[in-house]
Amino acid sequence: MTTTSVTAYAAPAPKAPLEKTTVERRALREHDILIEIAYAGICHSDIHQAREEWGSAQFPMVPGHEIAGVVAEVGPGVTKYAVGDRVGVGCFVDSCRECENCLAGEEQFCLKGEVQTYNGTEYDGAPTYGGYSTHIVVDENYALRIPEGVSLDVAAPLLCAGITLYSPLAHWNTGPGKKVAIVGLGGLGHMGVKIAHAMGAEVTVLSQTLRKKDDGLRLGADHFYATGDDSTFTELAGSFDLIVNTTSANLPLDSYLSLLKVDGTLVHVGAPENPSSFSQFSLILGRRSMAGSKIGGIRQTQEMLDFCAEHGLGAEIEVINADQINEAYDRVVSSDVRYRFVIDIASLKA
Repeated sequence: MTTTSVTAYAAPAPKAPLEKTTVERRALREHDILIEIAYAGICHSDIHQAREEWGSAQFPMVPGHEIAGVVAEVGPGVTKYAVGDRVGVGCFVDSCRECENCLAGEEQFCLKGEVQTYNGTEYDGAPTYGGYSTHIVVDENYALRIPEGVSLDVAAPLLCAGITLYSPLAHWNTGPGKKVAIVGLGGLGHMGVKIAHAMGAEVTVLSQTLRKKDDGLRLGADHFYATGDDSTFTELAGSFDLIVNTTSANLPLDSYLSLLKVDGTLVHVGAPENPSSFSQFSLILGRRSMAGSKIGGIRQTQEMLDFCAEHGLGAEIEVINADQINEAYDRVVSSDVRYRFVIDIASLKA
């Protein structure tokens, strides 16, 4: 089997600036598809991993797990896709397909360990490289169909940011009559506002300041409060059925848990570098729960894409060229983006 060299942007070492390079993509296996990538979103987790802030990582690293493009070639056994189909790839590209979680359509919790789209290892030992590249090869069962109602540029961030918020909102039964708070209005949070609003919930944004209030209301929030104002926690005590924390900061968890109704749940989808602490009484006194949520399985991710198409949802994006990636990383860390950078992969071919 022969491999194919493709152009990519990679971090050659931890914390090093990303640079233009080439990586090898495997020859098509029976059920593989070759995707010509059109757009790749920049997720904050790309930065954490390229800067080795989440533990030891593999280098050179080609980040990117918010991938949207078009099928360019198919393997001989492919039945789900044809050349020209609009497709996406999210945070993983394979799983064992045999464990109870895979069989339940929850491949993101594969007991063997799902194969990450980048900074990962295929089951045959080969390293994985992500979407900051012109092409990627994946098994057809781990690609998603992007509906015609969503353009590829705004669809790319849905493959991580979209499903990261859709999954907990769906799992905890967001809908009419439910009061939902989204903590943080960034790349994740802005999609949480849009999706929770489309599901019919009453949506509140909890942000450090009121700086993004106009955006929050425009995106579908009913209310917007500054957590930097101590009166917010008094005024909103016992208000919410569900709070989804999208930040990667160490929050005062007892204060946020106090905002839940009886039987309410605080769900974390952001991961701070350092452990957090809280008092168990914050749970006990209201029969409250605290939980975490990852992404979704392939089935739920497709459900999310179809939901977004039905409701006309896409990410709020700023499209950049590949040579702006390093600048974009610094801007993400400084919260200087509204709300997701998306790389125009055509600029890699120049």
